[in-house]
Amino acid sequence: MNFPAQFFAPATLWLCHALCAALLAQAVWRVRWRQLDPVGLNAWMGACVAVMLFWSLKGGFKPGLEFHLLGGAAFALMAGPWLALIGLAIVLAGVTAYGMAEWAAFGVNFLVMAAAPVAVTALTLRLAQRLPANYFVYIFFNAFLTGWLSFFCACLLGVSVLALADAYAPDYLFGDALSFYFLLSWSEAFTTGLMLAIFVVYKPHWVATFDDRRYLLRK
Repeated sequence: MNFPAQFFAPATLWLCHALCAALLAQAVWRVRWRQLDPVGLNAWMGACVAVMLFWSLKGGFKPGLEFHLLGGAAFALMAGPWLALIGLAIVLAGVTAYGMAEWAAFGVNFLVMAAAPVAVTALTLRLAQRLPANYFVYIFFNAFLTGWLSFFCACLLGVSVLALADAYAPDYLFGDALSFYFLLSWSEAFTTGLMLAIFVVYKPHWVATFDDRRYLLRK
């Protein structure tokens, strides 16, 4: 969902820009740039291209209510939450530069489509530490369930933002629109689960949050 800037007051847009800048500054500070694996960095750049494709293939029927996969959970699982935030900011910048979103709404779009799913993924990763160290736990909980939950939470946040902005009637947003997002969330779940299942088998070094010693060797 790409929000039109006209839905929001200028002060709201500037506040979202400030929060976006603060998150990105924190991400740049937290990433251990000197320790990045060149192979993993190539995978990160490939993920940027893939997510940009996801965001470009969209449908919808009203401004601010476009339907497309987010890929935020998969990106965060592959690169880690902080590096995923930077990658998603680059993706959003590319989509915006292509004319598919507005620069004035960059902050609010980033918070909903990037920060929200990455935050949910980071939370579920913490919760997963309390679960048995098993390969299938990683796939079904960290990938499949997290893909569904992160997408739906981001959409719920987006619908709530539109309702608070009085863009559309709340009954329409939380009834009709949210129902479509709920259905699409399962596509996000299957896509995330399938991609991570393939990567941890054939390219485990592409997945920063997958530890062979924990999930396979159980050390």
